[in-house]
Amino acid sequence: MSLSLGIVGLPNVGKSTLFNALTRSKQADAQNYPFCTIEPNVGIVEVPDNRLQKLSDISKSKKIIPTAIEFVDIAGLVAGASEGEGLGNKFLSHIREVDAIVQVVRAFENNNITHVHNKIDPNNDVDIINLELVLADSQTVKKRLENTSKKAKGIAVKEFAIEIALLEKLDKHLLEGKPARTLEYTDDEFLILQDLHLLTMKPMMYVINDDDNLSASEEKIKFSKNEVSVKVCAKLEAELAELSVEDAKEFMKDLGMNQSGLDKIILAGYKLLKLVTYFTSGEQETRAWTVKEGTIAPKAAAVIHTDFEKGYIKADVTKYENFVEFNGWNGVKENGKMLLVGKDYIVQDGDVCYFHISP
Repeated sequence: MSLSLGIVGLPNVGKSTLFNALTRSKQADAQNYPFCTIEPNVGIVEVPDNRLQKLSDISKSKKIIPTAIEFVDIAGLVAGASEGEGLGNKFLSHIREVDAIVQVVRAFENNNITHVHNKIDPNNDVDIINLELVLADSQTVKKRLENTSKKAKGIAVKEFAIEIALLEKLDKHLLEGKPARTLEYTDDEFLILQDLHLLTMKPMMYVINDDDNLSASEEKIKFSKNEVSVKVCAKLEAELAELSVEDAKEFMKDLGMNQSGLDKIILAGYKLLKLVTYFTSGEQETRAWTVKEGTIAPKAAAVIHTDFEKGYIKADVTKYENFVEFNGWNGVKENGKMLLVGKDYIVQDGDVCYFHISP
């Protein structure tokens, strides 16, 4: 299952530095000038999960395979991007291709790194980016409304009534500067909506990049309750990424950090996309698998191999905590902590599964 988060923001806010730290690479240019990222950089990042090692220890697995998530470093947007300013239209199309948006917001002062507007104002930066996304969506909706209205003339009016009403509602909402995701939709409307591929329907995470005092960052920027935000210091995260795992842990301990900013971003992104992790664990390997919330067992099995959905018979399922407490499958069965589930079972986060598949 390949799901991606697009990293966006104004130029020189720390997007590429953050991307390089996330992917432990130098593939994204991080120079001090606008548009140093032209084509988007793509990196696959492991999702940190302490449960894997414990499962592996119990199963005496030969290897551990974590699940992963994709990050895409998209070039800096500027005011007027929806009208083609900077490299706008091209990059808006790149944002359209990702599943969720990670907006990096600059909250640090540094005279050596030029701010595109020559002032540090996180709230204004957020407003600029969000407005460009809303304006781009407004253009999409207006064009669709115009085309649908033409089709609906005469006898076809009833056929397009729901779509026209939705588009008019959306048009008004976007003109007020509000993202499409803040509206309520019926099931019929949502089906039409999916076909529009609106930018502001995508889940949004704000990453506040502050080099100085992370605890003070919260006071610098205000977000509405329904938006996810994570505070990091991209410069520090880049330094940690250069160290070995053990040295990084020691450095973090000295700084009083129990979790890296990157891990916070990865886990928040996982939550933002409404993903859950289930596990398979045996002698050959212990592995984490990613599915969307609400996925039934046969479709979860298909993530391992597409043929598994068709051949699905049943599954042995237990909770991670039970697997650990009772020392593996035998203990789980002996203590009555194993469920035998059919095709309607919805896989939960932390489930350990063994699928029975017909040959």
